[in-house]
Amino acid sequence: MTPRLSRPPVKTNASILVVEDDPDMATEILAGLRGQGYQPRHAASGTDALASIWAEAPDLAIIDRTLPELDGLALIARMQEEGFHLPVLVLSALSSADERIQGLKAGGDDYLGKPFVMGELFARIEALLRRPTDLRETSLSVGPLQMDLIERTVQRGTRELDLLPREFKLLEFMMRRAGQVLSRAMLLEEVWNYRFVPESNLVNVHMGRLRHKVDLPNEPKLIHSVKNVGFILDEIA
Repeated sequence: MTPRLSRPPVKTNASILVVEDDPDMATEILAGLRGQGYQPRHAASGTDALASIWAEAPDLAIIDRTLPELDGLALIARMQEEGFHLPVLVLSALSSADERIQGLKAGGDDYLGKPFVMGELFARIEALLRRPTDLRETSLSVGPLQMDLIERTVQRGTRELDLLPREFKLLEFMMRRAGQVLSRAMLLEEVWNYRFVPESNLVNVHMGRLRHKVDLPNEPKLIHSVKNVGFILDEIA
C-alpha cells in the first residue's frame, strides 16, 4: 500500500508585510499576493516597517535588502531585539553568496535574488508559512548527521561532507522530514520548484550523488529507496 503523503496546510489568508522602497516593485508584489488570497500591506522604509509591525505583527515579512532610513538587515535585527520572530524573506539585487550568507545570519529565513518570477516568490512564501513558528532553527540533526544552516556545512560524525548547493538543499529537505517517505514528485516540487515531470530521472541522479557522499560503503545506510514511491532518510533500514 502506497503511503499517504501530506504537508502542513498553508494559511492562505495570512497577513504579509512587504517592505520595499521601489514603488513599481511594491505594487507588483502586493497585487500578486492579493491574487493568491493573502492580506498584504506595504511599508516603504525600515522605520515605517517597525511601526507597522508594532501596530499589528504580520504572519510573514518580505524585506528588501537595501532600504532608506534603516537597512533591511538592520531592520531584521531590530525586529528580533524587540521580540518579533516572524518568518522573513529577504529580497535583494545583491545575489552573491556572501550577501545571501549575511542575510541568513542576520535572521532572514530565506533569500531571493532580484529579478525573480512571482511563482518562485509564492512558492517560497508557502514554504515559510508551513514552518513551525515557535522556534527558529540554526541546525538540524538526524543520527550521525549534523547540518549547520548558518554556515551551510554538513558532517557525518567527524567526517565533513562536501555538498553542492542543490545537494545541500535536497539533504536539508530530507532531514526536516526524517522518517517520512518522500515521493519523487514532492522532491521535484519542493527542492527544484518543478511540477512532476514524467520519465524524469533528475531526482534519481541527484539522489545517487548525495547517497555516495552521505553513506560510505562501511557506514550504516541513512538514505533508503522505497520501491515505486521515492526515498526516506532514516537510521533504521
